[in-house]
Amino acid sequence: MLYVLLAFLSLGAIGGGLSLLADPSGELMGMPASGMVRSPFGSFLIPGLLLLVVFGLFPLAVMYGLHKQPPWKRAYALTPFKELHASWSFSLYIGFGQVIWIMVQTYLWNMVNITHVIYMSLGLLIQILTLLPGVQRYFVLDGRGERR
Repeated sequence: MLYVLLAFLSLGAIGGGLSLLADPSGELMGMPASGMVRSPFGSFLIPGLLLLVVFGLFPLAVMYGLHKQPPWKRAYALTPFKELHASWSFSLYIGFGQVIWIMVQTYLWNMVNITHVIYMSLGLLIQILTLLPGVQRYFVLDGRGERR
């Protein structure tokens, strides 16, 4: 189920990010430029790029890591959870990042719509599933950095 949620987030973010890169005015997605009034950006170009990379491409890499559990030695510098595969931590980070992304977006736009509710819920569900004891046990590593 965690894979499904990450895939849903990724596909939505890739679509949204590419749309914003194709039309940084936001009109293609029905997003008015007035939404950028409280934003530090003059257009949707940078938010579109962040959306594409952070919530589109990164979850795909995390899904690969969750499935294959490759020896990502350098990735452990980014996580305090050394006893679990780094992709587990990154899944948790994606959930937190998604919640923060939506909170900032609703603040900047000074509004909430159903898409915000769905993607906020998605971020929370990713966190909850990642933190389930059975999921954590699956990603526990032995002393050599390999799955038990």
